Amino acid sequence: MGQTIKATFTGDLLRKYGLLLALVLLCAVFASMSPVFMTERNLLNVLNQVSINAILAIGVTFVILIGGIDLGLGSYVALTGCLAALFASSGDGLFIPILLGILGGLLIGFVNGIMVTKGKLAPFIVTLGMMTIARGGALVVSDGRPISNLSPSFNAIGGTFLGIQIPVLIVLVIFLISLFVLNKTVFGRYVYAVGGNEEAARASGISVHRIKLYVYILCGALAGVAGIIQTARIETGQPNIGVGYELDAIAAVVIGGTSLSGGSGRITGTIIGALIIGVINNGLDLLNVPSYYQQIIKGLIIVGALLIDRKS
Repeated sequence: MGQTIKATFTGDLLRKYGLLLALVLLCAVFASMSPVFMTERNLLNVLNQVSINAILAIGVTFVILIGGIDLGLGSYVALTGCLAALFASSGDGLFIPILLGILGGLLIGFVNGIMVTKGKLAPFIVTLGMMTIARGGALVVSDGRPISNLSPSFNAIGGTFLGIQIPVLIVLVIFLISLFVLNKTVFGRYVYAVGGNEEAARASGISVHRIKLYVYILCGALAGVAGIIQTARIETGQPNIGVGYELDAIAAVVIGGTSLSGGSGRITGTIIGALIIGVINNGLDLLNVPSYYQQIIKGLIIVGALLIDRKS
C-alpha cells in the first residue's frame, strides 16, 4: 500500500514537473561540458535567442489546441518584418512600422482562418500555401534585398531596458496574457472545447468557426510581433529569414506537452519547451556541433515527443 502511494506520488510529481526537470538536467549536462554555458552573458543570450521562438510557439499553441496546425510561421516573420522595415527605413519612426507589421500578421491569420472555416480546407494545405505566398510577398516588398537604415527608435525594440533585453520582456507580457486568456476566460475554455470535441462544442452552442478564426488571427498577429522583434534585433529587414522557424515553434509546443490532436496542453509547457529547444541550440553551438547534426538531433527530439504524445 505504502509503495503504491509512493509510486503514485512520484508519478504525479514527474507529470507536473518532469519537463522542468528535463530542462534543469539539460542545463547541468551542458554546464559540465562547457564552462561558458552557465555564465550570465550566455544565459541572457539564450533567453534573447528564445524570444522569437517562444512568441511563435505561444501562437501556434492556440492553433494546435483547436486541432489545427500552421506551417508558415517562418515566412510570416519574414513578410511582417520586411513590412515593418520598409516603413522604419523611410523615416516613419516607430508606431507605423509596428502597426503595419502586426496588421500584416493579422491579415495572414484572417485569410488562414477563413480558408479553414468557410473554405473547409485542411489547415495543413492552407498554411503550406500561405507559407509560399508570404515568402514571395517578403521578396516583393523588399525587392529581393535586405532593407537597412532603420530608424533608431525602431531598432531600440531589439535593445535592453534596465539591463534586460526588451524581447524577453515582451515574451513575458505575452506569456502572462496568454496564460490568463487560456485559463481564466470563456474564450480559453472554448478553445479547449473545440479541440477536445468539435461536434460536442458545436452542440453546446459554441461558434466553432468563430473560435477557429480568432485563433488563426491571434497566431498571425503574434507572428507579426515576432517579425518586428526579429527585424529590430538584426536592424535589417531580411526577406529570406525565418526558414525553419515553424519547426522549432511546433517542436516547442509538442515537447511542452500539447497534444497534436487538440484539446489538451498548456502555455507554461510551451515556454519550457521553447527554453529546452533554445538550450539545446545554444549548448550544441558551444560544443561546436555542426549545424546539420543539430538538425538531426532536433528532428529526433520531435519524433520522440510525438511518440510520447501518441502513447499518452
